[in-house]
Amino acid sequence: MAEKTIAPSTARSSAVMAAGTLVSRILGLIRTALLAIAIGNTGLVSDIFISANVLPNFIYLLVAGGIFNAVLVPQIIKASKQPDRGSEYVSRILTLSLLVLAGLAALATLAAPLILPLVTSMNAEQLPLAVTFAYWLFPQIFFYGAYAVIGQTLNANGKFGAYMWAPVVNNIVAIAGLLLFITVVGREGTTEFSPDTWTSQATMILAGSTTLGVALQAAVLVFPLRRLGLGLRPSFGLRGVGLRQTGRVAKWTILTMLIGNGTYLAYTKVATIATDARPGFRAMGQEIAGYANLETAAMLYIIPHSVITLSLATVLFNSMSRAFTEKNYDAVRATLSQGLRAIGVATVFCSAVLIVLAGPISVWFSGGSNVSAALQAQVLVLLAASAPFLSATFLMNRAFYANEDAKTPLVMQIILSAFGLTLALAAAALPADQIIFGLAIAYSLGNVAAVIVSHIYLKRSLGNYGAGQVVDVHIRLVLAAMGAAGVGSVALGLLGGYAVDGFAWQSLPSATAVLVVCGLLMAGTYFLLLRVLKVTELDAFLKPVLAKLRRTP
Repeated sequence: MAEKTIAPSTARSSAVMAAGTLVSRILGLIRTALLAIAIGNTGLVSDIFISANVLPNFIYLLVAGGIFNAVLVPQIIKASKQPDRGSEYVSRILTLSLLVLAGLAALATLAAPLILPLVTSMNAEQLPLAVTFAYWLFPQIFFYGAYAVIGQTLNANGKFGAYMWAPVVNNIVAIAGLLLFITVVGREGTTEFSPDTWTSQATMILAGSTTLGVALQAAVLVFPLRRLGLGLRPSFGLRGVGLRQTGRVAKWTILTMLIGNGTYLAYTKVATIATDARPGFRAMGQEIAGYANLETAAMLYIIPHSVITLSLATVLFNSMSRAFTEKNYDAVRATLSQGLRAIGVATVFCSAVLIVLAGPISVWFSGGSNVSAALQAQVLVLLAASAPFLSATFLMNRAFYANEDAKTPLVMQIILSAFGLTLALAAAALPADQIIFGLAIAYSLGNVAAVIVSHIYLKRSLGNYGAGQVVDVHIRLVLAAMGAAGVGSVALGLLGGYAVDGFAWQSLPSATAVLVVCGLLMAGTYFLLLRVLKVTELDAFLKPVLAKLRRTP
């Protein structure tokens, strides 16, 4: 199979998207750090808020996310070749989507008192606050969906930047809300919040600003949508614009999302067993890892995936969709193989960084508690080990959806969900203070299994897509990352990273200094080892960046 490099236009689009995602993720880290300061990271209120706040996006993904994110793009690309550039199709899709989302958000909000007991293990003293949060947070379902369907319309028309930059607005609003909360209400370190002491004012500021941020994230996409010049308008007719084909693909995607997110629901149910047990352990003077720690670790380990993989995969997905339409299967295989190798350069290194520097990283999200930071670091290490597998699976699955094959991902999801549910039940049988660690291991094992299953089905569908070359490159990437990890570990030890009273744990500035020093040493070592090991995929990232720097006066 002939080697294929990323086209300059693809590299530029990916760079714009990656930049937006990177800025958003940096702001997201600041937001998470402020949230830990505001309501803690190992407290009861923090677990309750996180449990309620993840549900709107979960419900959206469960019901409609798969359709918007995987099914609509190929259909919109097809429609864009029509004389009206897809205006009629997109108008009707947007109208139908927004109406369905509005009804779903309203129904879920009203049903919050019924939903929360089903999906969490919180007791009668904790549930009322969770339901109160839900009333403020569940309207986000509409705005998450609007953001997705408008964003995918922009992506299908080659306008990638706005979709990735819009979350910046969300994070800015949320950060402002948290600063207001700390100023007006207080912080966990001095107030020690509990469901009994929590106030309506605190809910309004914390949950209200969170939902406002999500709403504005969707609203800002209306401006680039208008600039497409499609003449979009409300359109309620559903016949004659090809929605039947969308429905055929969508039914499999809906089932896939239901099964996959059902597994996530089981993980949430198990994780909140630890939430329910927190007060008892605190009464004995012991902190345990809880749901907030699992979500924070998930946010951290998914950053390489969000910044690198999503940005590149979104562009490559369009390329694969067009190649399938043209029946150019060699191009599909080449795009997939080159993409898997390219994203590995970043994700393997980032995995090593997260593992080695989990302690100093977690200091930022501990709310000032070293005990909380230590618990957070342990969860992060267990998740970070599988970060490259998560990204590889995502891109591999895009190949099926680009071919409008949603049935194969369903079969794979059934297999993986059965495996995941088995692991979740095993984690539930652990002592309460070990449950979150068990779930983190389960997530990582699931990511590894997903790559294996995806490879088996891709071989059946595409034949030889260059998997041997992908594995060869990843072996060299892992060797380089291990060398970088060794250097980083030595430097971390010298800077007190393995001592309770060490420099790395003393304060945020000291932790930051350690991150900078160790991170730069690891990056330099990784770069040199990639050159020694002749990993040419590094150029896929360096050439566009260096070319832009040379053009900058």
